[in-house]
Amino acid sequence: MPLLFESISHGEVPFGFFNIETDMILLDNYFFFASDVSDHISEMAVMSQGNARPQNWETYILDPQKIGNLMGAIAGIDLRGFIGEVYSLFPFPHEPDKFKQNPEGFKTRAMMEDIIKRYTEPSHIKVIIDEDTWTISIGGYRFSRQGFHELIRYLWLGGYPRWKDSLRPDYIVRMKETVEKTHYPLFDGINKILERP
Repeated sequence: MPLLFESISHGEVPFGFFNIETDMILLDNYFFFASDVSDHISEMAVMSQGNARPQNWETYILDPQKIGNLMGAIAGIDLRGFIGEVYSLFPFPHEPDKFKQNPEGFKTRAMMEDIIKRYTEPSHIKVIIDEDTWTISIGGYRFSRQGFHELIRYLWLGGYPRWKDSLRPDYIVRMKETVEKTHYPLFDGINKILERP
């Protein structure tokens, strides 16, 4: 489930997985694949101070009226929009113990791409690190270093409700290993954030 995270530019914004059977995540009205985002974060971790270059992230930007009603889709009573269509294929589980993020959600990627392309075309946004303030802009959304670390922690945990059987996809494990070893200042203090339960 997406949770609210503090941004510098927009106050609290939703970020996270919106269905347990896909690895697609949202940042407000931006939609990405977690595997891509994790790989981009790993690339940031091998940057050197003074030589950081902007990244181009592929994203799907949806008009708010095309996104749908997440809570209505979870309840199965409002299946309009992109999220509604996803829940018509992957309904919310009836048994609470089955509400866990599937570590093999990346296998639904082709299906998810086909669905979201009915609502918008893929585009690219710039992701820029400001080394004077150690803030990061993801398209139009700007985060402090700690705010960005909280997004990374969400991915590591599998958000809410966490990864099924505590198994994580390889791309998540690689991301954590890379950010924990880096000396790039954007990630200063990340270890303590990731160690929190």
